[in-house]
Amino acid sequence: MYDQLRRLLLEQISTGTLTPGDLLPGEHRLCDQYGISRTVVRQALAQLEHEGVVERVKGKGTFVARPKTSETLAHSLVGLFDDVKSRGGHVHSDVIRHGIEPADAETADALGVALGDEVVVLERMRHVDGEPWSLSTTWMPFRVGAVTLGVDMADASLYGLLAEHGFQASTGVRAAEATVASHEQGTLLGVTAGSALLRLRSISSGPDGSVIEYFVAYHRGDRSRFEFHLRADETRAALLHIDVAGATSSRGTVGS
Repeated sequence: MYDQLRRLLLEQISTGTLTPGDLLPGEHRLCDQYGISRTVVRQALAQLEHEGVVERVKGKGTFVARPKTSETLAHSLVGLFDDVKSRGGHVHSDVIRHGIEPADAETADALGVALGDEVVVLERMRHVDGEPWSLSTTWMPFRVGAVTLGVDMADASLYGLLAEHGFQASTGVRAAEATVASHEQGTLLGVTAGSALLRLRSISSGPDGSVIEYFVAYHRGDRSRFEFHLRADETRAALLHIDVAGATSSRGTVGS
């Protein structure tokens, strides 16, 4: 019976009768409306909460959750812009920094350039359907990033722009790890300092092996999830590696 109620509520959400942020009827009302016990109602709501469909707020009730972006960023070279667009959503970026700067040691090592070489940096606060989602900084070798200079990146796909100029990523290494928000990050992302974040670090290369871009992105833990598509017959899908610091990274050839 609880699954029947769960399906009824899911149908109301899928048809738009209930929309993200809406308050669900209280337990007593659901009991009266469907002629079921509070135990059944609680089981149904608990299952929906586990699935991320609803959110319970103590003292206020149960609300339809805002859908999380099911990002494939951790295991493929799709970008946030194209991932969200493919599902009918919209990404807007507040460009914080976009210009030329000398490569520091970390950036030079990631991009395979000399320390102090000119690189192009693009720092953006990303919003999905109006909600703050992630804070990302991308560094590109000057020969690559130069094509982005002077381009309004507020509503554009970086990967799409690079591909138009012949810079197409074909392989990459990406690592995802848990971290907490600093005061500055929390202010931009709309969360309190110390809130859980997912940090994604990526290096992407072209067919000739030259690095195209290096980025670090901080994603709100309550607005994102990363999906890993696995196949038992593909042993090259990913190599799981735990480093001495305990961070977990997924390494493998893209599309494998």
